[in-house]
Amino acid sequence: MKDIVIKEEAKLLEYLLSNVEGKSKNNIKTLLKNKSILVNNVTITKHDHILKKGDVVSFRKIVKNNELKQDIDIIYEDINIIVINKPASLLSIANEKEKDKTAYILVSDYLKKKNKNAKIFVVHRLDKDTSGVLMFAKDERTKELFQDSWNDLVELREYYAVIEGKMPLESKTISSYLVEEKNMFVHSTKNKTIGKLAITNYKVIKNNISFSLVKFEIDSGRKNQIRVHMSEMGFPILGDKKYGSTKNPLKRMALHANKLIIKNPITNKVMTFETEVPKEFRKMFK
Repeated sequence: MKDIVIKEEAKLLEYLLSNVEGKSKNNIKTLLKNKSILVNNVTITKHDHILKKGDVVSFRKIVKNNELKQDIDIIYEDINIIVINKPASLLSIANEKEKDKTAYILVSDYLKKKNKNAKIFVVHRLDKDTSGVLMFAKDERTKELFQDSWNDLVELREYYAVIEGKMPLESKTISSYLVEEKNMFVHSTKNKTIGKLAITNYKVIKNNISFSLVKFEIDSGRKNQIRVHMSEMGFPILGDKKYGSTKNPLKRMALHANKLIIKNPITNKVMTFETEVPKEFRKMFK
């Protein structure tokens, strides 16, 4: 379905019923339930959401990859970029041990089904066990435009995580220099000549006797940054065995990249890509 530009204020369900052919009330409610409707690139699930003049309603595509039996949750796509909600336990790109089961391959296969000559280029990465917003470019020029000025273009990188232990309900900033050892283990160092500055801002949203739900905004994108900073505080991310977690009730590392706000260097427009915090994260606090 094509994007819809809203011409007058209205409730979402009512507007779609009047303006989308072939869709019943049940069809639209199913789309909302499946998180397939976006307003200005933000997922909306409430049927009474108020649309304002100029808002853009779009429809997320869930594509099935037959070979990997893996759904591709496409948040946004245009002629230059494609943004997906990467699931946990899936590599962004291939490594020495795994060449085929990657987000890169999933998206590449999807694009080649529409155009056999389609190409895809990595813009940034997420750790294998981190889920959330991941962007690819459809041509090398676009990749270079994003990568060459990434830190200047990014306005917000937001993550949510479930943390082992009861953290105080507070907001703080962690700053340290990170270095990666030959065994790929990352840690803080006082030696500024070998470490790279990493700044992590966090806010504890909820807690109970065993766990904490924490929101993060990072000012730098260093490898394993949030994982290292939390571990070194004595509060590892739930399920992150590499950095000290001893529990894994969710059967995954509980870290999710839920929002990316970035200026598109081609259009000069600020774009927001957002997914909901995984339900299993919030269930830990009911």
